[in-house]
Amino acid sequence: MIRKSFDNEMLARVRAMPLLQVLDKLRDDGKLFYRRDLDFVPEKDRKTVRLFLSSSLGFAWEVLVTDLKWYDVRAAKGGGGGIDLVMHLLGIDFVAAVKLLSASESVAGQRRHICP
Repeated sequence: MIRKSFDNEMLARVRAMPLLQVLDKLRDDGKLFYRRDLDFVPEKDRKTVRLFLSSSLGFAWEVLVTDLKWYDVRAAKGGGGGIDLVMHLLGIDFVAAVKLLSASESVAGQRRHICP
């Protein structure tokens, strides 16, 4: 059995994706909806935002986001980066999360290699 791995450059791009961009992708793919709590006042880091997320399956989350770190208040679970967040929200594994986040990324990467 041949084991395939992800390209390091592509993994680095996926890992560096801002979390709001990750959530925009999930929203655009019809996987979830989110809105920012405009009344939220962060206590520790002024860059922290609170988001309310929901899925068509009836799941709901309250997530705090600071840069590339996130914390699901209701589940008392957090992580770092979009891959972890997608795994948590959608209940999928690492490979599926990377494939989901890199779907448009790989097309752009292929074009870049074909047309220098």
